[in-house]
Amino acid sequence: MTRFEIEPVSFRPDAVQRWSAAGDERRRNWPVVYVLDGPRGARRGSVYVGETISAESRLTQHLASQTKTGLRTARIILDDTFNKSVCLDLESHLIRWFAGDGEYTVLNGNEGVADSAYYSREDYRESFEEIFEQLRADGLFEQTIPEIENSDLFKLSPFKALSRDQTIAADQILKGLFEDLELKRDARSMSVVEGSPGTGKTIVVIYLLKLLAEIRDWDVNEPRDSNTLFADFFVPENKKLLQGTRMGMVVPQQSLRRSIQKVFKKTPNLHPNMVLSPFDLGKVADPFDILFVDEAHRLNQRANQPSGVLNKDFGEINARLFGADDSRYTQLDWVRAQSRHSICMLDVNQTVRPADLPRETMLALVEEVRGDERHYPLMTQMRVKAGSDYIGFVQRLLRGEKGLTLPDLGEYELRFFDDVGEMRAAIRERDAEVGLSRMVAGYAWDWVSKGKTDVYDIELDGERMRWNSTDKDWINSPNSLEEVGSIHTEQGLSLIHISEPTRSIHTVLGYDLNYAGVIIGPDLKADPETGEVRADRAAYRDKKGKEGNKALGKTYGDAELLEYIRNIYSVLMTRGMRGTYVYICDERLRQLLEESDSNFNLRSILLRRQ
Repeated sequence: MTRFEIEPVSFRPDAVQRWSAAGDERRRNWPVVYVLDGPRGARRGSVYVGETISAESRLTQHLASQTKTGLRTARIILDDTFNKSVCLDLESHLIRWFAGDGEYTVLNGNEGVADSAYYSREDYRESFEEIFEQLRADGLFEQTIPEIENSDLFKLSPFKALSRDQTIAADQILKGLFEDLELKRDARSMSVVEGSPGTGKTIVVIYLLKLLAEIRDWDVNEPRDSNTLFADFFVPENKKLLQGTRMGMVVPQQSLRRSIQKVFKKTPNLHPNMVLSPFDLGKVADPFDILFVDEAHRLNQRANQPSGVLNKDFGEINARLFGADDSRYTQLDWVRAQSRHSICMLDVNQTVRPADLPRETMLALVEEVRGDERHYPLMTQMRVKAGSDYIGFVQRLLRGEKGLTLPDLGEYELRFFDDVGEMRAAIRERDAEVGLSRMVAGYAWDWVSKGKTDVYDIELDGERMRWNSTDKDWINSPNSLEEVGSIHTEQGLSLIHISEPTRSIHTVLGYDLNYAGVIIGPDLKADPETGEVRADRAAYRDKKGKEGNKALGKTYGDAELLEYIRNIYSVLMTRGMRGTYVYICDERLRQLLEESDSNFNLRSILLRRQ
């Protein structure tokens, strides 16, 4: 365990000079981390975190900076065992924790946040928690580390340490974007970042928007670290290219959109107005210069929208942008019309309703951008700690493949239950331990409990449960641990309240869970005779999810419905970062998986994990 000291110094030239003149050589020539903070009053204060090998000279530089004139105290963290790698890691941790806590405005750029391996890293990280607690005791943090790291401010912060996979993609996106910006201002480009669930598509978007805003607003007279990941992009030529550019982010999911707006509100150089719904985008008067589209597979085609108002808006937007309400136009066409350079985050396997972009449209888009060398894949699984093999296992499981082999899940906890009450109890235990543990399910039960305290929606094994009771931040609501969230909660499918409760659950949620207790409802079954996995149309309660598309003259059969339902459960089973618990309603489907002739069966997992 390392031994550290935190020395507070008034952030004034005379005080810094007296402090640095003292006998401790570490103040002038030793790797240190420092925190500069300003007073909090009616408004939030500001904080800046840095690392240097010369605290004396670096603090003197900061005293001359216009951006740090409101800061009042310097806290220098000294440790005889610190080296450059340790300081970079501690700096990154403190920046992320400050951003996630939300009590201070973080003045740092995000290009220097890193997550590198080095000798005795785990030992040092234990001391980071002690440093955090001392800073918290000094009033610099309000929340504990677990509370911060479970918050959407932390999970959606632009101050993330990108993985190698994400770093490569971000670097390529920036190079392609600046190449495109160098062309005539009216030139247009389309790029696609493609990745499966958990590869961090949303994080890459938020990171890049912050980084581009930093380059645009960069004071060329302000000293910057030339050794950061994206330092090469901080050049006057790029700053000039970004001057006057209008940047935005389209987020189809309502609750995720709200969460990102909260993050942008607390982040310098960003603004909540930069985050729009697809309908907001369709109505803006002036096109965006740079537009990111998160979860582009959730964009809609012309179909029956959740309300008459949105149906009217869809037609009016088409007519305004293209001269007529032609059913061929999708919200992807709105993106093309309302932006000069667009970057779409895409997963063709996450469509969960007929109103989503058609698969053939997305595949055509991927082929288009590949031809332009603007296709950027994300391959590494970042959300689920079981790794990428788990994603493929879930997909094969939901297809009912025989001979399944359980991959090495490491410390990830996958458990199957044959009693839903036991699974609820386990989820409660995990929530008490690490938080953010909730029950979720496919939409295989009507929502009848709205406004009623004596009515339940789901009854299984003697357990009575209700669907989520709020459409705002359900996961943190008082009753969420006793309720069940649907795919409409997890991916944010609905945009507004719907008066007819059987049409869809209308609550939304945008971030991940630590543990997900997944109920696979009777909408997914195994044929009693053939064992083939199929959809039960009558058991699937989302009318919007199985109706035909009158606007396009399309009908959807059982094969299409099966694909949507499989995608729904694939999404739900990949939301738990630490573990996934599963209960299967259909007895034949459960038996089918238990009868697998490989090393995998539900019973063995159930017994082994208990």
